[in-house]
Amino acid sequence: MSQIDLIIFDNDGVLVDSEIIAAEVEAVLLTEAGYPISTEEMGERFAGMTWHNILLAVEREASIPLSASLLDKSEKILDERLGRDVQIIPGVKEALARLTQPRCICSNSTTRRLDKMLTHVGLKAYFDPHIYSARDLGEDKVKPRPDIFLHAARQMGIKPSHAVVVEDSVHGIRGAVAAGMRVIGFTGASHTYPSHADRLTDAGAETVISRMSDLPATIAALSEWSGVA
Repeated sequence: MSQIDLIIFDNDGVLVDSEIIAAEVEAVLLTEAGYPISTEEMGERFAGMTWHNILLAVEREASIPLSASLLDKSEKILDERLGRDVQIIPGVKEALARLTQPRCICSNSTTRRLDKMLTHVGLKAYFDPHIYSARDLGEDKVKPRPDIFLHAARQMGIKPSHAVVVEDSVHGIRGAVAAGMRVIGFTGASHTYPSHADRLTDAGAETVISRMSDLPATIAALSEWSGVA
């Protein structure tokens, strides 16, 4: 038996189908700035990263100086798109109704954006007040650093080893593993790609699901299994 006292959800790409919207917006902005990239490649390479860190990665790779104004431009466009167009991941509310463990959200999105998205899709009441943004800890504390996961465990009064994280990105999984937590990979959002499940497994996910309806049974199975030795 393996004790599971807390389920931590990533937000973007796990609870709400927002990564595809971010990838569309950011692909256009990077292409216009001289770094041609498709929406699909954005999702595969950069899902789970903050826009600030994406810009830094592109600058290092391509030696293209990117204007600081891109930060504000992306924020403005994304706030409008996410507030209007973001949809809930199918099956989330039904899965939450079947889970009995305490739960929280750990996200790289800002608190303001989390509030906007979760309110829009009707999920805020399912988690409030246990909604944690890594950005509140500092820009240098975002995933793949483990800080936000460890912060949530402290806030919830749970040992990290007794928490299971549901994540859709390699960066998020690496952060959760570094925090000493178990991880379920999720590939059910619109930004998924052919090698998605394999990459999540390679990053440290114990198992990967593509439907939120499978989460309660997967949690139950992990509680019977102590994981990889």
